[in-house]
Amino acid sequence: MSATKSSSFLSSSINTISGTVSNLNNELLEYVNPEKPSHDHSSVYYKRFFNSQFNLGDQAIEATFSSPMKIANGDTVIVSGFPKGNRLQVLAYNNQTQQITGNENWLVLGLGALFFFAIAIGLLNSQLVIEGALIPKLFTVGFLLVALYMGYRTLMIREAVKLISNP
Repeated sequence: MSATKSSSFLSSSINTISGTVSNLNNELLEYVNPEKPSHDHSSVYYKRFFNSQFNLGDQAIEATFSSPMKIANGDTVIVSGFPKGNRLQVLAYNNQTQQITGNENWLVLGLGALFFFAIAIGLLNSQLVIEGALIPKLFTVGFLLVALYMGYRTLMIREAVKLISNP
């Protein structure tokens, strides 16, 4: 295992580590919408996350994506992410053995950030906010915070992708 690159993006440090996968553990995390009717088992009511935990040398790695990570024990991979506790939380990966690259969809996340920002701007210009009503101001701040978080996460994923694309 070797730490190949590091980047500091705002307050988060994004690290790139390469090595051979060992102790691979894949899990499916499934959340059910509480409003799901008991007789309807369509996939609309389920949200699935694929969690992979493994080691690269002596470094513990954790990756949670909306689709399964395509790795196996013994594969040589490059992962890029940020430290979370005693693990590296993966934002992007490159499986050199199988010639596969993966990351979360930063484009959709960025579009979502723009959407929430547009809602916040729209609320800011509403008559209730102009008159000084508290609840619309709180919604405006809430939508703005969600937009900022989604935009920040988008930029972090882009930085991680950039780090693994230039090994």
